This record gives sequence, C-alpha cells and structure tokens, in this order.
Amino acid sequence: MQYRRLGRTNLEISLLGFGAGAVGGLMTRGAVADQERALARAVELGINYIDTAPLYGNGESERSLGRALKTLKPDVVIGTKVRLKAADRSRIGDFVAQSMDESLRRLDRDHVDLFQLHNPLVARDADDHLAIDMALAEVVPAMQRLQKAGKTRFIGLSGVGETPALLQAIEAGVFDTMQVVYNVLNSSAGGSMPNGAPGQDYGRLLERTRAMDMGTIVIRALAGGALAGTTERHPLAMQVVDPIGSAPSFVEDVARAKALEPLVKQGVASSLTELALRFVIAHPAVTTMLVGYSTLDQLEQAAAAVNKGPLSEEALLRLRT
Repeated sequence: MQYRRLGRTNLEISLLGFGAGAVGGLMTRGAVADQERALARAVELGINYIDTAPLYGNGESERSLGRALKTLKPDVVIGTKVRLKAADRSRIGDFVAQSMDESLRRLDRDHVDLFQLHNPLVARDADDHLAIDMALAEVVPAMQRLQKAGKTRFIGLSGVGETPALLQAIEAGVFDTMQVVYNVLNSSAGGSMPNGAPGQDYGRLLERTRAMDMGTIVIRALAGGALAGTTERHPLAMQVVDPIGSAPSFVEDVARAKALEPLVKQGVASSLTELALRFVIAHPAVTTMLVGYSTLDQLEQAAAAVNKGPLSEEALLRLRT
C-alpha cells in the first residue's frame, strides 16, 4: 500500500481509504462480525484512514466503528463530520460542539484526527445547503475551538456544493483538508471539463488544494457504484444513489460507464472498477481515495487495484480521447 502526505497535516495516510458510509452499507447495516473482519483486513492491507459521519446510518457507522476499534485497537487515522440543518443556524457554535461530543461517544474516543464540515457550500443559505460566508464566519471558529480543546487535530470540509463557494473555502486558507468529487465520469476537479459532458464543472479544484497544501480526499471515485457498470445493488448497499456532480441520473452514469468497457477488453484494466480506481490515483494531487464497501471481497478488489498503481500515461490519453 502506498502512502501520501495529507497536506500540511503531515499525516501519512494510505492511498486507499476505508469509507464507512451508507452507500456501501457494510458499516451501517452489516453484521458485527463482518464489520470487524473487514476492518481488521483493511488494516492488514495497509489501510490506515477511516472516514465516517453522524449522517451515515443515523450514527450507526460511528457506533459500528467504535465497537470494532475497541476490539481491534488499530493504529489508524479517523475522520468524522458535522452537518447543520436549518434549525441549527441560531446556535451554530453549540451545535458543532454537541455534534462532536456525540460523535466521540459513539466512536468511544476522546478525539478524532480530522473533523469535517459536511454541508454543501453555496452562496445563499438554504436548509442544509450552507452559505459559505456563514461557514467561514461561524462554523470554522467553532471547529477551531474544538481543535484547541484537543477534540480534533485538524479540520476539513466536504467539497460539495457550488464551485465558486468551494473555491472560496480553499482560498480562505483555514481548512487542512478537502473531500473532492473526482472520477472518470467527471474529472473536472483535476482538469478541463470535457466539451458536452454532463455534470458540474469543479474548476480544477485539485490544483487549488495542492497550491494551498491541503490534503485531498477523493469521494465518489466509483460515482456511487455506477462505475461498476451495472444498476444492480448489493442488499446492504443504498438501493437509490443520487449522482453528485455527474449525470442527472444514476442510470445515465451507468450507461456512460459501460461506454468505457472497450478499454477493459483492450487490456487497460481487468474491470471497470479497476479502471476507475487507478484513474483516480493517477492524479498527483490526490492524497487518498475513499471507497465504500458492502463485502470483504469488494475491499480485496479495491486494494488489489490500487496496488497495481496508477494507469499509464498511454491509458490516460486513451481515456481522454
């Protein structure tokens, strides 16, 4: 397993992370024994970054991790998040502190390594879409107070929402890390938006985070599972997955993924998922990539793909054309 520096945090974390979210479902709906087995195997494979959030399974992901971590006691880096609803705007500081304390209780820890803002960032505040000005003026100071209290080592944000707001968050220089939507169906965070491609133009976010020495955590590397090339879902997985930043529907994302199958037949990769994962890690500004798992076999396949290394320049050129 390769390790990369998580920006100015100087943490060395695995190129493949352990996504404990609800899309894969193992850590929110799986059997306890299977959860512990998967986490233990992830550590054996060299994975040392684990990502969770209160939103995942209404706290179940954090509770599952708390149980497994207490049993296994691995040396890992833990990241969780806070997400504000409209009703929380009048008490932002108190809510952020309360959310952290509840996460720590579920995780059975006295601190986390990374605490991230989970709301989509926008220009105008609306429900859980948080105005960037409010995030910088009120949420960030609340997160920084938790840093001073020793409850988190670093702070970051989920890079979802409107691109100008995300760029403003980067330029503010207050976040140590950013989760970035980046995959073979929408690679605009790492380069130019292809002409005629559907989805959001992320404006080369990876170049901006690198310039600010921020750690970058890629999310939606498999476009919510669409890059497996099928609409079928594992029973533990979320059965309806809305795209983030790509096509208007999951079905359309799957169709675009299947259009890449000739590259697999030509030997660029052994499967669509391998192609997708090795594409992501080919970008030098990517620190780690989160994959959500439903089964132990999916974990093994993801690790095997990453251990093959990035796609070659020739393969990347064929993908672009």
